[in-house]
Amino acid sequence: MKKTCLHQAHIDFGAKMVDFGGWEMPINYGSQIEEHHAVRKDKGMFDVSHMTVVDLQGDDSEAFLLKLLPNDVRKLSNGKALYSTMLNKNGGVIDDLIVYKRGENNYRIVVNAATREKDLAWMEKQVESYNAQLQEKPELAMIAVQGPNAIEACLKVLPENISQQLSELNKFCAIDAENYFIGRTGYTGEDGVEIMIAEDDARKLWDDLANAGVQPCGLGARDTLRLEAGMHLYGQDMDENISPLECGLTWTIRKTDNDFIGADALQAIKDKGISKKMTGVVLSEKGILRHDQELIDENGPCGIITSGSFSPSAEVAIGMAIVNKDIGEDVKVQIRKKQLVVKLVKLPFVRNGQSNI
Repeated sequence: MKKTCLHQAHIDFGAKMVDFGGWEMPINYGSQIEEHHAVRKDKGMFDVSHMTVVDLQGDDSEAFLLKLLPNDVRKLSNGKALYSTMLNKNGGVIDDLIVYKRGENNYRIVVNAATREKDLAWMEKQVESYNAQLQEKPELAMIAVQGPNAIEACLKVLPENISQQLSELNKFCAIDAENYFIGRTGYTGEDGVEIMIAEDDARKLWDDLANAGVQPCGLGARDTLRLEAGMHLYGQDMDENISPLECGLTWTIRKTDNDFIGADALQAIKDKGISKKMTGVVLSEKGILRHDQELIDENGPCGIITSGSFSPSAEVAIGMAIVNKDIGEDVKVQIRKKQLVVKLVKLPFVRNGQSNI
């Protein structure tokens, strides 16, 4: 298995390591629940160095991204970030990503680790007809520091000039200075940053953050945090057979100048009538919701749980589901041989540390 440059740090901090898409990563450091609450109530940090960072430069970079992505990179000024899906010609989701604008025709793109090879192959194929170049940046580590007190902790350990910029940084914006690239972004529903830094400097930053009281957190807490926040996980809540129109990501599709890959397919889906939608699901009885469990209403099968878990913040079983747009009111979930009552709720389940359920 591949290892990040922080692998030894995880061992030193007592992590339980697991295989995650071919990477040996920490699932927790003793208590997934405690790590979850640390991020919701205080501050925690995650090693996300397995994510794929790609830089894009060249005169046609903006034009290329307008073709590659359904969201509109023209909205970006220097130092701002944008979330988008990346679609195939059938309108299915190849991956979701964040793109940062660093300057004129100069961008940084962060895509998922598990989809690295197919993402890079797809982007390289599409960029061939443009005067633009893609360059993967495997030499960068990435540490996500998340929670209501995350920024305060970072200010204590970063160089003074970087801290000054961070104190004034708005959400979904980035600092691009010296040896740091810091986006005020994350995957937990809490405030925080994702810090890209040279691999050789990552261990010191990790240790400095730990000494400042930041709780190391594993993939287990990362998953329950993002689920509570209603954030999609690629391969479960969306994939190449699901369009953004059907999984709650319509807002990532620009409404004008729709000359992007997959646009014609999305229009055909609209013309036919969108039959699916994404919803939150809460289990009304004891049990746990899991990926691929079937939902049933008074008319029969009506949807599938795409992501599910126990919510440490709300203390109930929650899930995201893709369901029929005309789903009934009496809905149950099939768990083994039992049908248990669920209620449908709006996402997210948790906002600003408070349950919406």
